Amino acid sequence: MMEIKRDLYLNRLIEAKNDGLIKVITGIRRCGKSYLLNQLFYNYLLQNNVSQDHIIKIALDDSDNDELLNPKNLSKYVKEKMIDEEIYYVILDEIQLVENFEGVLNGLLRIPNIDIYVTGSNSKFLSSDIITEFRGRGENIKVYPLSYYEFMSVYQGDKLDGWVEYITYGGLPLVISMKGDERKTAYLKEQQKNVYINDVIERNEIKNDAELTRLIELISSSIGSLSNPKKLSDTFKSTAGLNVDPKTINSYLKYLEESFLIEKAQRYDVKGKKYLSTPYKFYFSDLGIRNSLINFRQYEETHIMENVIYLELKRRGYDVDVGVIELKERKEKEYVYKQLEVDFVANKGNNKIYIQSAFQIPNQEKQEQEERPLLKINDSFKKIIIVKDYMKRTRDENGIITMSIFDFLLDLNSLDY
Repeated sequence: MMEIKRDLYLNRLIEAKNDGLIKVITGIRRCGKSYLLNQLFYNYLLQNNVSQDHIIKIALDDSDNDELLNPKNLSKYVKEKMIDEEIYYVILDEIQLVENFEGVLNGLLRIPNIDIYVTGSNSKFLSSDIITEFRGRGENIKVYPLSYYEFMSVYQGDKLDGWVEYITYGGLPLVISMKGDERKTAYLKEQQKNVYINDVIERNEIKNDAELTRLIELISSSIGSLSNPKKLSDTFKSTAGLNVDPKTINSYLKYLEESFLIEKAQRYDVKGKKYLSTPYKFYFSDLGIRNSLINFRQYEETHIMENVIYLELKRRGYDVDVGVIELKERKEKEYVYKQLEVDFVANKGNNKIYIQSAFQIPNQEKQEQEERPLLKINDSFKKIIIVKDYMKRTRDENGIITMSIFDFLLDLNSLDY
């Protein structure tokens, strides 16, 4: 079996080591959470002089450990393994199988020489509000499916072929090891139907799963497009003759976000320095799952590339919004207001970057169109245009950087210089 390095997440685990908090590894199912903990982090500990008997690693979905699904038994087992004052690293996989696991973990955290790491994969554990269960004593390390960089580290082929494969079948680790389009397609369809969607339905006790399925198809067909519950409700009525209340749609959208299937990017008024409540954009955590939801029919590479850029920014630790620049321009005898869009406003600490996703820039007119919103921003933060074409990184007289999608994705420091 091929080994895929997940250094970005491994380093985050290493940085969080012994910080007194429960490390909660979350993310979409099948994205590699268990592999990160049970293989990569476990091996790191061994290689850094942590003795094996000070790593308490339990796979709670293993039938050999059935008795440990009882919370008292699990707590007792871990405590009995701790026989000295040195640090013990406790790695619990599929913790949601333990009843009242929150209580067990909060109890263990009172032990001074313990460092706890947990992951889980059912709908309750996948909920984005799980950290609240630990009363401020947990931290979330969110894992995404493979990035293009991670994908290419094991892909046998050139960058362009790899790009086509990646944006078609996504970054779920198991998909990469599969041979043939038919197998990959069948696997992704099986996962989205019987794992991802069923999780959402069961967790939230949804009675009309046809509405939910139709909503997911609508979002899949319009990634990167501005939307809101009212707009989606109108689309339901016009395309399927269904009356679905915007409040119901809003609830469904929240459920999909909580399961990490989709992410919402809000609009941010760059000049007014405020968020706009609606509309907003949705992006998928995995393009393979997205494509399987619409039977691999729609292949708009412009929007898909935008989705890839969004996910990469999130992986690198940025908060990502959609930028809006409001302008007042004179038209004949009156002033008119218009809005220009910056695809992404990426924030990390005090650093901010404005990014345009431009699939192609075939002429000067298109170049000016992409640059126009960036030139209307009156601050000194970095402004970048990312294109699909192979090209050398450039910086023009206005300080705007243009780079290839491949340079952006394959150079993990591409935004730093």
